[in-house]
Amino acid sequence: MLLAQLLDQSVCGWGAVAAAPFIGSFLGTVIRRLPAGRPIAWTRSACEQCGCRLEARDLVPLASWVLAKGRCRCCGRPIGWFYPAVELAALAVALVALAVDGGGRVWLDCLLGWWLLTLAWIDARHWRLPDALTLPLVLVGLIAAAAFAPDTLFARALGAALGYSALQAIAWLYRKWRGRDGLGGGDAKLLAAAGAWVGASALPSVVFVAALAALATALALRLRGVRLAAQSALPFGPFLALATWFVWLFGPLSL
Repeated sequence: MLLAQLLDQSVCGWGAVAAAPFIGSFLGTVIRRLPAGRPIAWTRSACEQCGCRLEARDLVPLASWVLAKGRCRCCGRPIGWFYPAVELAALAVALVALAVDGGGRVWLDCLLGWWLLTLAWIDARHWRLPDALTLPLVLVGLIAAAAFAPDTLFARALGAALGYSALQAIAWLYRKWRGRDGLGGGDAKLLAAAGAWVGASALPSVVFVAALAALATALALRLRGVRLAAQSALPFGPFLALATWFVWLFGPLSL
């Protein structure tokens, strides 16, 4: 019985890995089209340079890009690394989830990881976290709690409320102190989503890991010769997303 259960979990986990590049291809479409207000599901994929409609052979994740040598089949222009990069990142999410959980809840891990990957990429490119992604993530976190861990539902609902209100309060204080915005409303909604997934008690760990990652990135940029001043800024969403998934997978830190 135990062996059969382990085999089922393993098959489930590797199924997520196999699906990851295809899901990554869809995430790339979301990242490109959602911020621009373009339809996501009801339009055919096409080359963004010549408009040539892509066929099924052009849409196999990673393989099509490699076989086409990174160029459009119609116009021959470079396609770029964006889509294969997102597909590889989605694959990495699945492999990490499988390595950490061994297939037990790998699809739930991947759902959160892929969602956060999309938000992080959009914020890094456009400095915004769309409500169309952050708000449903709050709801899905609470639904997951009710379905799989009902005893944590109150803590997660409280986490969503505290996450949002805490960052909104910090943003208000920063605005009063410096006379300019330091955190966007999307960051507060993303922290609310984090609370809905990891609970109120884990929020300090999320903020700490996010701040540590942001400081490490700023230091790395400085070492590469990028000049940072008091007015310099980094989008905080990618760091919040990374920290949320880290705490979800490994649990809160002993602060």
